[in-house]
Amino acid sequence: MKYAIFDFDGTLFDSMFIWETLGEDYLLSLGKQPRPGLRDALRPMSTYQSACYLQKEYALTLTPEEITRGINERIEDFYFHRVQPKPGVIPFLERLRQGGIPMAVATASERSHVEAALKRCGMDYFFEAILTCGEVGRGKDSPLVFRRAMEALGGDRAGTAVFEDALHGVRTAKADGFFVCGVYDPSEPRPEELKALCDCYLTDYFHTEPFWKLASAQ
Repeated sequence: MKYAIFDFDGTLFDSMFIWETLGEDYLLSLGKQPRPGLRDALRPMSTYQSACYLQKEYALTLTPEEITRGINERIEDFYFHRVQPKPGVIPFLERLRQGGIPMAVATASERSHVEAALKRCGMDYFFEAILTCGEVGRGKDSPLVFRRAMEALGGDRAGTAVFEDALHGVRTAKADGFFVCGVYDPSEPRPEELKALCDCYLTDYFHTEPFWKLASAQ
């Protein structure tokens, strides 16, 4: 492997849980008790759609715009001040860097959130480029963000490893011809299906032998 592309949430950082509990936490901050099933209801919605849903279902006196702003403030505070890298990932990135492997981030998160978290944790120097789905105009149901990251590194599919924790991201990268390394995260409900699609799979960053073994054989 000559190049590496990393997803951000759930792959580099332990951040997926905030998205799972965001609606519940926001309601609790307003003194409202979340009802069962809220997470499943909000999961497919955009932030604004979620705001409209919360306003209607919980009789909130705030406008959808005010609710959206409140939700975004909680997200920003998390990324700017609290989110932490996954255990063991920094030594792994350092080994890649010392091996002369250029790295990029390909993420659905906001650039400002990613840059703030990487800088606060002293990890920004690892990455030569950050590509976001918002900037390229497509989500990870399309390979475009992976392709743009590869192009920013000057790489090609045969020599580029994509690290992903989510099944939909793994499917997209693998179907587009990338070498894919799956990373375990408890937020992924179908880890065995994800594992079966990957070229290699890491349960954590303390046991990375499967990657190094395959990478050296490429």
